[in-house]
Amino acid sequence: MAKPALAVAAPPVAARPADVRRRPARPGRVEGARRALVTAVTVGALWELVGRLKLVGDGAFPALSAIATRWWQDRADYPPHIAATVRAASLGFAFGVAIAVLAGVAFATWPTLERLMRGVGITLFAVPLIALVPVLILAFSGTKPRVILAALAVYYPTMISTVIGLREIDPRLPDVIRVSGGDDRAVMRYVRLRSAVPSVLAGMRMAAPAALLGAILAEFGGGVRWGLGSYLLASLGQARPARLWGIGLVATAIAASAYGIFSWLGARVTRANLSATLATNATPAVLESGPKRPLWQRAAFSIASVLVVLGLWAGVLRLLHMSPVVAKSPLGVVRYLATGARGANARHRLLTALRQTLPLGFLGLVAGLAAAFVLAVTFKLRPSLGRAVFPFALVTQTMPLAALTPLVVLVFGRDVLATTVVCLSVTFFPSFVIISQALSATSPKADDVIRAYGGSPWASMRFVGLPAAVPALLTAARLATPRALLGVMIAEYLATGNGLGFLLSQSRGLLDYGMIWTVAATSVTVAIILTQFVGLLERRVTRVAGNGTS
Repeated sequence: MAKPALAVAAPPVAARPADVRRRPARPGRVEGARRALVTAVTVGALWELVGRLKLVGDGAFPALSAIATRWWQDRADYPPHIAATVRAASLGFAFGVAIAVLAGVAFATWPTLERLMRGVGITLFAVPLIALVPVLILAFSGTKPRVILAALAVYYPTMISTVIGLREIDPRLPDVIRVSGGDDRAVMRYVRLRSAVPSVLAGMRMAAPAALLGAILAEFGGGVRWGLGSYLLASLGQARPARLWGIGLVATAIAASAYGIFSWLGARVTRANLSATLATNATPAVLESGPKRPLWQRAAFSIASVLVVLGLWAGVLRLLHMSPVVAKSPLGVVRYLATGARGANARHRLLTALRQTLPLGFLGLVAGLAAAFVLAVTFKLRPSLGRAVFPFALVTQTMPLAALTPLVVLVFGRDVLATTVVCLSVTFFPSFVIISQALSATSPKADDVIRAYGGSPWASMRFVGLPAAVPALLTAARLATPRALLGVMIAEYLATGNGLGFLLSQSRGLLDYGMIWTVAATSVTVAIILTQFVGLLERRVTRVAGNGTS
C-alpha cells in the first residue's frame, strides 16, 4: 500500500537546471516597470513645472530642482540628524517587535490571557501617539522617549500579525505532530512558529515606517539637538520650503526603504515556504476564541481588561517613583477635572478642544474613505490606471505623518483644508488596500452570470462588487478612525492653534501637568470609543450580509 504524501518538497536550488534558475523577465513585469517609469517621469516633469511657475501656495510647493539644490547645500546637516532618528527608531523597532512576538505567542497559547489583555491592545492601537509625547518626556530623559514611542508604534501591527500567523494554519498539521508523539510545544515549534514567519514579516513591513514616525514625533517636543524631527521643527519658521520638502522626502525615503526591505524578505520567505506548505481548501477563523460566550462573561472580561489598563497606568508610575505633582494617576486625572473652580475651567477648556477636534477628524475620515472607495472601484474597472497610481499611493503610506504635516500646511495654509488633507492622506492608503482586496475577492461565478445576461462591467460592479465592499468599507473605517484622530491632533499641535493637539502643546508650555495627562487620557478614550462603535457597526453589517447570502 502506498504511503500518503504529506508534503511535496521542491528540489534544492543547486540541483535545478540553469535554464530554470535563470528565468527571463516576464513581459508583464517589464511592461509594468515601463509604465511606472513613464508615470514617474511625467509626475516629476509636472512637479518641476508647477514649482517653477509657483502655481501652488505662492512658492510653498517648490520645484524638484530647487529641492535638490537646497538638499545639496544642506548635505552636511543630514548625517547626524538621520543617524539620531534611525538609531532611536531601530532600537524601538527591535524592542517593540520582540515584545510583540512574545505577546503573540502567549496570546495564541493562552486565549484567556489574550482576552484579559485585549484592553491594552486596543489602547495601543487607538492611542494618538502625539498625545503620549509630553507624558514620555515628563517620565524619561535623553533618547528614551523616542525609543519608547517607536516601540509603542510597532507593537500592535506586529502582535496582531503574529497571532494571525500562529492561528491560521492547516488544521491537519497539529494532528500529524500529535500522532507522531508530539505535544503542544512541538506543535508550536514545528508548525505554528514556522507558519507565522511570513505573517510576522508582513507586520514588520507595516511597523517599520511606524517606528520612524514614533521617533520623529518624540523629537518634536523632546528638546533634543539631533534628529529629523528636531531639524524639521527648527526649519518651520525659516521660510525655506525647499528645505522642509527635502527633510520630508529624506524621511520618506528612509521609511520606504525599511518597508521595501521587509517586503522583499516577506516575498523570499513566502516563496521558500511554498514547497513545504500543505494544500488546504479552507483555513480556520483567525481570531475566533471558541464559541460565543454568555453576556455576563463577556462583560466581565471587558471590565477586567479595562482594569488591567488602569492598573498598568498606575503601576508604571509607582514603579518609576514619579511625583504625583508631575505624573497623574487615573484617580489624579479625575480629581483634576472634578475639584473646585480649577476643575470647572479645565472641563471647559477640554470640551472646547474636543468640539474643535472631533468634527475635523470626522470630516477627514469621511474624505479619506470616500477617496479610497471611489479609487478602488475605478481601479477595479480600469486596472491599468491602478498600476500607474499605486506607487504614489504607497508614498502617502510611507511618508511619516510628522514630516507630511508641515508640508501640507505650507501648501494649504493653517485652516480646515490643511487638517482635512492631512487626515485624508493618512486614512486613504490602508482603506484603499482593504476595499480593493474585498473587490478582488468577489465571486467570479457571479460576474459570469451578470455577463451571461449581457451586463456590463459596471453592472457587475453594481450588483456584485459594491455589496461586497460595504463590510470592507466599515472595516477600513474602524482601522482608519485612530489614524484620523492622530492626523488632526498633529496638525493642531504643529500649526492650527486649536483643538486637543494645541491644548496639549499649550499645556506643556505652561507646565500644566494635570491637563497634559487629561488630554492624553481623553484622546485615548475617545479613540477607543469611536473604534469600538465602528467595530460594532461592522459586526452587525457583516452578520446581516452573511445571513442574506446563506
